[in-house]
Amino acid sequence: MAWHARLPYLETPPQMTHPHQLPLPFPHSPAYVVVDFQSAPSNAEALAWLDRTPDWPQRRLALWGPGGCGKTHLLHLWSERVSAELLSGPALRLAPPEHPLAIDDADTAPERMLLHTLNAAAEAGLPVLLAGRDPPARWPVRLPDLASRLRAIISVQIQPADDELLRCLLARLLADRQMQVSEPVQQYLRSHLPRTPDAMREAVARLDRAALGAGRPATKAMATQVVAGMTDSKNEDFAEPPPPPSPSTPRLL
Repeated sequence: MAWHARLPYLETPPQMTHPHQLPLPFPHSPAYVVVDFQSAPSNAEALAWLDRTPDWPQRRLALWGPGGCGKTHLLHLWSERVSAELLSGPALRLAPPEHPLAIDDADTAPERMLLHTLNAAAEAGLPVLLAGRDPPARWPVRLPDLASRLRAIISVQIQPADDELLRCLLARLLADRQMQVSEPVQQYLRSHLPRTPDAMREAVARLDRAALGAGRPATKAMATQVVAGMTDSKNEDFAEPPPPPSPSTPRLL
């Protein structure tokens, strides 16, 4: 596992004390490795299909579900298992495939590139695993040839995460950032956050920034502020715009 070292805090000279430290920039990249993957009822069907690559109709399979549900991790696991090339849909290129292909965010790939990739892989007899937010049959494509190929792909939904999976996910996200967070604080986050992996990831990122800025381990007070901030952001996203003010004087035409 590739652990990401946390940068130390800058020591402030005695004559220049400040109540809060500025967090240092720290790019974080999740590690998609076998040992970190959590099998659960929500992904059991997908795992079963990934074990049966030779049985895929036309050697194609699609995983679908909301962001953060584990599609990318599954693509990494399958890629490692079959020595596949892992590609990003928006970055597809015109190149003859030499290995099995795993295409993340395939629903956002340029249509002609995706059609060419599927055709080239079929000609080479190589399996293709795709991932998107919706099943391929519902992707809004314009090319009839691509639409017909997508409709023929077996698609497997990643189901919503259960309690145990969310507990393990939160613990792993904290470990990825080498954060020491007490179980009561973790329980508070699980109880007050939306029950989605994406919400867990955003909360851990915010909590990490708060802890770095304060120069001390994460506390329940920080977690409370994180949850409140995420709730306020969500409310702002869905707030209706205020009505236009009534004119105080008639408009002159």
